[in-house]
Amino acid sequence: MNETDVVIIGAGHNGLTCAAYLAMAGLRVKIVERRKIAGGAAVTEEFCPGFRNSVAAYTVSLLNPKVISDLKLAQHGLAIVERRAQNFLPSPDGSFLLTGEGRTRASLERLSRRDAARLDAFNRKLEEIADVLRALVLRAPPNLTESFGVGAIRESFNTFLTAKILRRLSLEQQRSLLDLFTRSAGEILDETFESNLVKALFGFDAIVGNYASPYAAGSAYVMLHHAFGEVNGKKGVWGHAIGGMGAITRAIARAARQAGAEIMLDAGVREVMVERDRAAGVVLDNGETIRARYVASSVNPKLLYTQLVPKEALPEEFLTRIKGWHNASGTFRMNVALEALPSFTALPGAGDHLTAGIIIAPSLSYMDRAWLDARDHGWSREPVIELLIPSTLDNTLCPQGQHVASLFCQHVAPELPGGRSWDDHREEVADLMIATVDQYAPGFAKSVIGRQVLSPLDLERQFGLLGGDIFHGALTLNQLFSARPMLGHADYRSPVKGLYHCGSGAHPGGGVTGAPGHNAARVILRDDRALFG
Repeated sequence: MNETDVVIIGAGHNGLTCAAYLAMAGLRVKIVERRKIAGGAAVTEEFCPGFRNSVAAYTVSLLNPKVISDLKLAQHGLAIVERRAQNFLPSPDGSFLLTGEGRTRASLERLSRRDAARLDAFNRKLEEIADVLRALVLRAPPNLTESFGVGAIRESFNTFLTAKILRRLSLEQQRSLLDLFTRSAGEILDETFESNLVKALFGFDAIVGNYASPYAAGSAYVMLHHAFGEVNGKKGVWGHAIGGMGAITRAIARAARQAGAEIMLDAGVREVMVERDRAAGVVLDNGETIRARYVASSVNPKLLYTQLVPKEALPEEFLTRIKGWHNASGTFRMNVALEALPSFTALPGAGDHLTAGIIIAPSLSYMDRAWLDARDHGWSREPVIELLIPSTLDNTLCPQGQHVASLFCQHVAPELPGGRSWDDHREEVADLMIATVDQYAPGFAKSVIGRQVLSPLDLERQFGLLGGDIFHGALTLNQLFSARPMLGHADYRSPVKGLYHCGSGAHPGGGVTGAPGHNAARVILRDDRALFG
């Protein structure tokens, strides 16, 4: 039997972040991870002899600057480089949009002078709102309480501080914020722009990891969520971690271990122990018991409460609601080894556009059809794909003269209709994804010399991403802010005393941010001081 102060379930980036902060504060911490490698979905692995890539998570922007600074991740080996161009959107008619510093306006003017004149104002509106919301990312949202007491007083003060932050927005900005939380991205973009490609640029952010049409209510918030990021101090920029996304989690793991945390691999959790209505530790799959004052979970809330916590330890109404926790990313993930760079019909040859996020989805209507098709058929016959070629920025990933590419594909049904299994259709859909890229870059399919394919079912099996959900729960209004994962439990505390949420199923949600782990650690430390001084 082992004893520790805190045991953390899951060595994904948030679990590691939480462990690092707690260990730096002097607590004894053990992390238990089911897989044989730490990092969760943010790992780099060899998928073809000589070719390595980020297996699931694939690009950097949302990792919080405070987490990078506090944990001294640069000193632990993390280096992030910016894409030389941000996004490249080719169209079947041969036109294209290329974005990035010094590029976007000139490229857009070839498509629409009207849109070029409107772009700065639209970006500024998003950025001003994102700036204010960034201040809410590293703090617990106001949490509803049923009775008056210390908790109610604390939450009243939290609500006041949250309102004070939101008052930085003007009345017109507050109106825009309401639109972004409730309306569809498609409606807002149709009102603002006329070019299909510029609407697709923003519309992709509204449906990435979001199994919905860009015309679905609330999709505008998902678009805003992706505007929170920055790379090396530059807001709204996307980049690449040298060595892949595993470089991020390796650096966080080094910070945690240096502070004294222990990371146990191949150590899946069978059950969270609850004694006298309080979490008391975990039982591992091999029968080993680890007792702890606190348990923190970085796994999907639905997985935690329906598979790991004894149901008799939970209020009946809570268990009923958490069973309805909505998971749906619509994500199909591929990594491919290439013997040569692709050449796009819209912009042939090599160039900075190949360092960008290459978005194959030329219009909002294309994205809408893709979702409708996936809902009826199981996958879109004309899918949405973001292609990244990280080896254009990082020569450590593959042999010289060859390349690796990530295909982040939308829309596919988390569960196929008609009782069909993803195991029977994985390769068929993978062929479709490669053929789709080949339509825009002839010869791409022939250049593929190896591939790794992950269906939604594979993502669930390997990484615990239920339904393939990369966010550990959809970013819908009923699962955001004070309702993440549920009203009354937005403060990282579960219904079971001593059990905490530290993963993406807690505020502020998904993406490789480190914020839920940071925030949960603060709450655990606050509770520990209240108990032990």
